[in-house]
Amino acid sequence: MSAISTAVEPAVNFSLPSELEAHQPPEHRGLRRDQVRLLVLLRLEGDFIHTRFDTLSDYLREGDLLVANTSRTLPGLLRATDERGDTLEVRLAHRRTPARWDVLLLEGRTHVGRTGMQLDFGQGLSAHILRRRPDLPFLWQMEFDRCCTPLLDLIYRLGEPVRYTYVSEALPLDLYQTVYAGEPGSVEMPSAGRPFTWELLLKLRRKGVGFATLSLHTGLSSTRDDVVDALHPTYDEEYHVPEITARAVNTTRQWGGRVIAVGTTVVRALETLARSDGTVSAARGWTRLHIAPQHRLRVVDGLVTGLHEPHASHLDLLSAFVEPARLRAAYLEAIDRRYLWHEFGDMNLII
Repeated sequence: MSAISTAVEPAVNFSLPSELEAHQPPEHRGLRRDQVRLLVLLRLEGDFIHTRFDTLSDYLREGDLLVANTSRTLPGLLRATDERGDTLEVRLAHRRTPARWDVLLLEGRTHVGRTGMQLDFGQGLSAHILRRRPDLPFLWQMEFDRCCTPLLDLIYRLGEPVRYTYVSEALPLDLYQTVYAGEPGSVEMPSAGRPFTWELLLKLRRKGVGFATLSLHTGLSSTRDDVVDALHPTYDEEYHVPEITARAVNTTRQWGGRVIAVGTTVVRALETLARSDGTVSAARGWTRLHIAPQHRLRVVDGLVTGLHEPHASHLDLLSAFVEPARLRAAYLEAIDRRYLWHEFGDMNLII
């Protein structure tokens, strides 16, 4: 998950039955990661194909390039005591400097916080609240009393993965990582990459499908307040597209291959950097790009993604690949066939 939600086009709206929310990872349901279901949506033909994720190579061809997000998930839910002795939940939203984070402060479901608040996380870690973020007033800017590796070590020791009500129990952090995860930075898993296994990646490589990586550190996907989630703008997120990936993308396009993004985060990063001729350059930066149905995709030809809940901003992005009415039809068919939603659910390939 990534980019805090905004309202979507009514044409992509639908009702998701609660029993289709994946409450646990496939490994707890007796499956391998790559054995979740896969709904293939063919952009030109308009057909739907129902298969399994480990058959992904059947729908890609030699010369295609998969681009994946290697950001590693942090245990972004921390608990702290303030100077009054009150206990609150601190949800990391995004790292701004090695010691400073945007955070969501909660007591239950109530948003709290005040300038100057002192927080004690235990094990010698403390922080203070600087101010509200001016453009996103539900978030607070917080500075820890340490930074860099010592801070990350304590976050990993004290925190737990961010989860929502459809995941009924706390799960080990390893279940929120992709097999190729690298630099820590995401507070929610870049979940489109979760079903990939080394076995599947090797199978794709043997077929001649390229594999390149970038990082985009995902922020919170929900403030736990539906009204706020519906109104606020898309959240800015930090990305890094290395030179080797920019070259791979440009070479693939030059030779007629397709660039397939693994996740909406990859689409946002590449389209942020897209030139008018469809090429990209290596860069680091922040993106606030909101991709909607009218957006003309310059770089990305296809998308591996999960199934997104009603009103999610991700549905706007998917509608740039396929018209909203067809996307809605695909989602209604997925509901009818009992696909599972969210980060531990089934998958969608738009190609």
